[in-house]
Amino acid sequence: MASSTEKPSSSSTPIRKYNYDVFLSFRGEYTSCTFTSQLYENLIRSTIKTFREDGLERGEEIKSGILKTIEESRISIVVFSKNYAHSKWCLDELAKIMECTKEKQQIVLPVFYHVDPSDVQKQTGSFGEAFFIHKRNVEAKKVQRWRDALTEAANIFGFHVLKKW
Repeated sequence: MASSTEKPSSSSTPIRKYNYDVFLSFRGEYTSCTFTSQLYENLIRSTIKTFREDGLERGEEIKSGILKTIEESRISIVVFSKNYAHSKWCLDELAKIMECTKEKQQIVLPVFYHVDPSDVQKQTGSFGEAFFIHKRNVEAKKVQRWRDALTEAANIFGFHVLKKW
């Protein structure tokens, strides 16, 4: 065991600085007034620095800022709700989150809010409906990136919430 006075070797990994402990990803119109609001309030009350993107007008400048915030977060909590996959914005966030799990060892905690995790994993149910629409309006490469991100996220042990909040 190294003493506290030893200097780190040159081969040691640099310590990463995070601007947020948690990045909260969710489809606002379906969970923000209920589950997600309570989750956010409890995280803040526990002095966990949490980023929640609410009420921002959509645009490329904001989007690039959000993607940077994901990179600067230690953990991402993704709340999958019935209409999560209908939002291209949410799917872009998720793709970035899953990229950060590989490149930055970010931790991801999936929450399946009134959805079956297998619907997320296999893009069936409301997730399948969303991709039926996306396939007609979005380039195939991007759709595949979203599908891969959903499958990867659904394969992570998470929380399945069934009760009303």
